[in-house]
Amino acid sequence: MQRKGDPNKRFMTERPRILLVEDVADDAELALLELRRAGLHADHRVVDKEKSFVDALREFAPDLILSDFSMPGFDGMAALALAREVCPDTPFIFVSGTIGEESAVRALRSGATDYVMKTNLARLPAAVERALREGRERAARRKAEEELETLRERLRSIVSTLPDVVWSVAVPSREILYVSPASSTVFGRTQNEVYENRTLWGEPIHPEDRPRIMALWQGAVTGETFEAEYRIVKPGGEVRWIQGRGRFNGDAAGNVVRIDGISRDITERRERERKLTQLSRVHAVLSGINSAIVRAHGRDELFRDACRIAVGAGQFRMAWAGVVDCEAMRVRPVAWDGEVRGFLENAPLVVTETGGPSLVGQAVRGKRPVISNDIQNDPQRIMKAECLERGINSLAVLPLIVGGEAAGVLSLYAGELGFFDSEEMTLLVDLAGNISFALEHIESEEKVRYLAYYDSLTGLANRTLFLERLGQHLSATGSGRQQLALVIVNIERFKTINDTFGLQAGDALLKQVAGRLLELSGDPSRVARVGADHFAVVVPHTEHEDRLIRGLEQSRRRVNEDPYVVDGTEFRITTRAGVALFPSDGEDADTLFRNAEAALKKSSSGDRYLFYTKQMTERIAEKLSLENKLRQALEKDEFVLYYQPKVDVDTRRMVSAEALIRWRSPELGLVPPLHFIPLLEETGLILQVGSWALRRASLDHRDWAEHGLKAPRIAVNVSPIQLRQPDFVDILKQAISEGVAPPGIDLEITESLAMEDIQANIGKLTSVRGLGVNIAIDDFGTGYSSLGYLAKLPVQSLKIDRSFIIAMVDDPDTMTLVSTIVSLAHSLRLKVVAEGVDSEDQAEALRRLRCDEMQGYLFSKPLPRDELTALLEPDG
Repeated sequence: MQRKGDPNKRFMTERPRILLVEDVADDAELALLELRRAGLHADHRVVDKEKSFVDALREFAPDLILSDFSMPGFDGMAALALAREVCPDTPFIFVSGTIGEESAVRALRSGATDYVMKTNLARLPAAVERALREGRERAARRKAEEELETLRERLRSIVSTLPDVVWSVAVPSREILYVSPASSTVFGRTQNEVYENRTLWGEPIHPEDRPRIMALWQGAVTGETFEAEYRIVKPGGEVRWIQGRGRFNGDAAGNVVRIDGISRDITERRERERKLTQLSRVHAVLSGINSAIVRAHGRDELFRDACRIAVGAGQFRMAWAGVVDCEAMRVRPVAWDGEVRGFLENAPLVVTETGGPSLVGQAVRGKRPVISNDIQNDPQRIMKAECLERGINSLAVLPLIVGGEAAGVLSLYAGELGFFDSEEMTLLVDLAGNISFALEHIESEEKVRYLAYYDSLTGLANRTLFLERLGQHLSATGSGRQQLALVIVNIERFKTINDTFGLQAGDALLKQVAGRLLELSGDPSRVARVGADHFAVVVPHTEHEDRLIRGLEQSRRRVNEDPYVVDGTEFRITTRAGVALFPSDGEDADTLFRNAEAALKKSSSGDRYLFYTKQMTERIAEKLSLENKLRQALEKDEFVLYYQPKVDVDTRRMVSAEALIRWRSPELGLVPPLHFIPLLEETGLILQVGSWALRRASLDHRDWAEHGLKAPRIAVNVSPIQLRQPDFVDILKQAISEGVAPPGIDLEITESLAMEDIQANIGKLTSVRGLGVNIAIDDFGTGYSSLGYLAKLPVQSLKIDRSFIIAMVDDPDTMTLVSTIVSLAHSLRLKVVAEGVDSEDQAEALRRLRCDEMQGYLFSKPLPRDELTALLEPDG
C-alpha cells in the first residue's frame, strides 16, 4: 500500500519512514543509531510479530523495511513475502548476524533489495540511501506506466467509437501497422482480416484511382500532409467514395517511414453533390426557358430557344422539340441542339402502338413523361449504338399538352446514368407545363386570361399580375429575415419619341427595354410593365447596401448607355427610378408599390434613382459622387505617393521606405487612404491605381539612383484583388522594367492574403522573387498563419502589426507575443520590421527583443517625394 503524491517530492521534504522487523530492541536501536550518525533521521516503528508487521505495512506505510533474518517467532523470509505482496515497491533490506551466503542469494532472488551484516553496520547508511533512491525511482516508473496505460485505454476507447477509420501504414512496404475497428464498416474488412493480411492496404482502392493514390504516396515528403478522395471496392463488389487524410512521418534521416491517417466514407456527400449539380442544371434550364417564353414571338422560336438552353445551360448532350402531325401520326422535329447530326433521321417517331417501341409514341399516347435511365441495359430501347457513340445514357420525353392533347414533345438526353429521377422530373414537368402554357398563348394572344395578367406588347406581367407576384416574393422573403427592393423605372421623354417617330417605333423601343430588363433580372416573375412608359423590377437579397447600389448602377448603365435600334434609327434613352425597400418602406405589396411610385414622383429629371427614404438616397449620392471623383482623379493624375522611412534598430539610419498612396483632391485636399481605398477595391479601380503605384515607385527609385543618391528599397502594398489577377506577375514585371536593374521595389502583402489559396500564391510569389523583388508579410499577427506554409512562402521579412507595438509596453502578454514573433521570424531566417513605433519606450523594447527595423512617427511621418529626396542628400 503506497502513500499518494509524488514520492520524489515527498522525500525531499519529509523524514523517511523505516519499519524495523527485530525481536532484539538493542539491535534495532543500534541500526537507528548508525543511520543517525550518517545524518539520516527517520520516523520508525519496530515489530517482531507477523500481525503487527502486516498492520504496520498498511497503517505506517513505510518507505523502507529493515528486517532480521532469523527470529524465534517470525521468520525474515516470511516478512519479505508479505512485504512483496502488500507493498511491492518498498525496498527491503535484511540486517542479520547469522545470514549465510546461500541464504542471502535466496533472499535477493525473492525480492530483497540488499543485506547488511550486523557486524558491519557501517555499511547500513549507504545501503539505506541507495534503497530509498531506487524505491523512489521504481515508484515513479510504476506511476508513469499506470498513467500511460490509462491514456492508451482512453485513446483506444475514443478511437473505437469513431465512425472513421484511423490507420497507420509502413513505407515503403505498405504494411498495416494499425487500423481502427471502423475498418469493418468503411472498408468491409475487420481488424483481424486486416492484420492477417497486412499488405492489402492498397488492394481495396478502385483500379482507376489506385495509380493516382500510389503516386501521391510515392512522392511523399516527411512532415507533409495529404488529402485525397478516391473510390474503393468492398468485398461484396460495392463501390464507395472515401476521403483520406494523412501525414507522412520520417526517420532522423528524413526518409518517409510511416503514414498516419484517417479515412472517411463520403459516398453520401458525393451523391448529394452530384444531385445538387444535376438539380442546378435543371434549374438553369427552367430559368432560361421561362425567360425565353416571355421573349418568344412564335412556336418555332420558343422551341429553338428551349433546345439551345437545354444544351447550353443544362449541359444535356442533346435536345430536340417537335410537333405532333396528326395526319402522318408521327412527331415532326422542328428544333434541336447538341450532337443531333444523323440521329433524328433514324429515330422512331411514330406515335401509334403498331409503330414499334418508341418513347416518343408512349409519351404522346399516355400524355405523360417517359424516361429511360439506363439506355444500354433497357431491353425496350433501340438506337443503343447511336446513344453510346454520343455518350448518352439517359433520356426523357416530355409531352407538351395544349387543350388536353399532346401537341408536341421536348426530348432531353443526358450523359449520366439515372439522371432523370423524381426531383429532376418534378422540375421538368413544370417546365413542360410552362412551355405548353406559352404555346397556348402564342397561338391565341387574345385570350382573356392572358390579357388580364400580361402586357400584350412586351409579354411582361402587367400591374395586376405583378402585384400578386410581388406579394408572393414578400411572403417567400419573410418579414425581417431578408430584404428586397422594388424599383419602378420611368423612360424620360418617351411621349416625345411617340410623337416624333410614331407609336410603332415607340412600341418597338418598349419591347427592347423590356428585353434588357428581363436579361438583367433573369427571372420573368420579377419584371413587369406597369404603365405606358413605366416598368417595375424586384431586386432580391438586398441586405448589403453596397451590392444594391452597384447592381442598380450597372443595370442603369446597361439600360441607358447602349443604343437601341428601331427600323435603322438609333435611339438613346435616359431613365430615372423610384426605389422602396422591404420591409422598412412597406411590409405588403400595395404599400411597397405605392411608396416606390412616390419616390419616382419626387425624383426630378437627371436623377438616376431616388429612394423612398431620404437618408438612403443621400448615402448613395455621396458614394457615387466619391466614385466619380476617384475615376477623375485617376484620369487627372491626382494620386501621389508618400514615403515613410524604415530605420535600423541599432543605428536608426534609414534602410528602406514604404510607399503610401494619397489622393490630392482639388476639392477635398489631401485625402488619407482609409477614406478611398475600400471604394477603389469595391469598384475594381484598385487594379489601375495599384499598377500606377508600382510604376510610380519604380520611377522615383530610378530618379534617385540617376541623381547619385543612395536610393532606399521601396515597399509597395499589394491588395488582394491585384494578387488574384492571372497577369499580376506580368504587370509587376512591366512596372519594375521602368526602374533600375536590379529592381529596388519590394512588395508587402497582408498575412490573411498570403494564406489565401496558398498553393497558387506560392507559385506567384516565387515568380515575383525571380524578378529580384523582395516580399514582406504585412500586419503579421492579425491573421491566422500555418507555420508549415509560412516556411514555404518565398518571403524575406515580417512586419509586426502596429496594434501589438502600441500595446506591448503596458501589456506583458503582448510583449511576450512580440518576442515570440521575432524569435519565430529569426528561426525562419526572416527579418522583422515593427510598424507604428511612436515612442522611445517602444523603440528600446524592440531593440532588446532584437527586432531588425522600425517604422513610425518616432522617426518620420510619411513624406512627400521631395522631402524624402532631401533626406537622401549627403547632408540631409
